[in-house]
Amino acid sequence: MKKITALEAQKKNPNRVNLHLDGEFAFGLARITAAWLKVGDVLTDEKIAELQANDARERALQQALLFLSYRIRSEKEIRQNLLKHEFSEEVIETTLEKLRASNLANDNEFARAWVENRSAFRPRSRRALTMELRQKGLDEETVQAAVSGVDEQALAYESALKRANRLKGLEWGGFRKKLSEYLARRGFPYSVIAPVVTQVWNEARAEEIHYEDEESI
Repeated sequence: MKKITALEAQKKNPNRVNLHLDGEFAFGLARITAAWLKVGDVLTDEKIAELQANDARERALQQALLFLSYRIRSEKEIRQNLLKHEFSEEVIETTLEKLRASNLANDNEFARAWVENRSAFRPRSRRALTMELRQKGLDEETVQAAVSGVDEQALAYESALKRANRLKGLEWGGFRKKLSEYLARRGFPYSVIAPVVTQVWNEARAEEIHYEDEESI
């Protein structure tokens, strides 16, 4: 049995308090966990262990929410982040259960958002997206559902259009080589690359001829 002799707000984190037992600092607690405590209370060893366990769960939840505040994450990413902060497996699983219940941990939504973001800003082939999602710890069913609607032809075309601006002035051979290599690095297969490169080249040449015709008028 130990008596609470002081409860002090932490200077660097006002949402936490320092708990003193029998005149000595014992451990820190989240303010919400310590809300019902007061100086003079006597705590059993069991109650102290319960307080520390509750605090660990609260800290893990707050860490997970902070991690999620930057962008949506897969469950594997959340788990790895909490492990890095040295939370126990039991606390991590409890945290993930809470996040799942509030739909903050949802691998299906994560996969969908990942594919949409990649398609909009950094197009990748279906194969490349599949590899990325697997690395995020998603199961095969979730991965395949997320990439099933990917239009590789359209993504390769959009990606090639953006890159083609940097290749102006090249002859066909150099243009084809550099643009093909660029698309290959993004995982697109040759069956997609070849027609897309030809299409972008022909469109660029048509624009140049049209511009030259206008200049000559």
